[in-house]
Amino acid sequence: MSVSLRLSRGGSKKRPYYKVVVSNSRAPRDGKYLEQVGTYNPLLAKDDEKRVALIEDRVRYWLGVGAQPTDRVARMLDKAGIKERVATSNPAKGEPGKKAKERAEDRASKLAEAEEAKAAEAAAAAEAAAAPAPEPEVVEEAPAAAEEAPAAEATEATPSSDAGDTAAPEGESAQAPAEG
Repeated sequence: MSVSLRLSRGGSKKRPYYKVVVSNSRAPRDGKYLEQVGTYNPLLAKDDEKRVALIEDRVRYWLGVGAQPTDRVARMLDKAGIKERVATSNPAKGEPGKKAKERAEDRASKLAEAEEAKAAEAAAAAEAAAAPAPEPEVVEEAPAAAEEAPAAEATEATPSSDAGDTAAPEGESAQAPAEG
């Protein structure tokens, strides 16, 4: 059986009050405990003497027997001078998590793409404004097209050898495919 020094929550909703207890590490947080060795009231000011009250000789006994304090209780014991706590260092404390980094990278890539699109659009607009407008070419093919038109009309107007069929223009077959 491993024994731990930990906090057991009491009080009412949004008004916490904790007991510093010695309990089996597998027991529920607010469940059965072996002994109460102090109290902690987080609503009091940090410099108030009654904020943390410990029964020092019982705490020392349980530590001597092998009870392991939780991190929060270890901080209280260090402040009270009962057991020195080694300061921990977390170099990744202020660093965002994996998913937050991925979201930031996605946001940055989308922003870069939008900037590139704006730059390309601006460059295209600048090229269009800088390049002189091409002069319209004068093409004299209109009279040639007019000469071909009467010949096409003449072929359409002439009746075919078949009595029931109408004449088809050049290049098209006399029978039209059935549409479905």
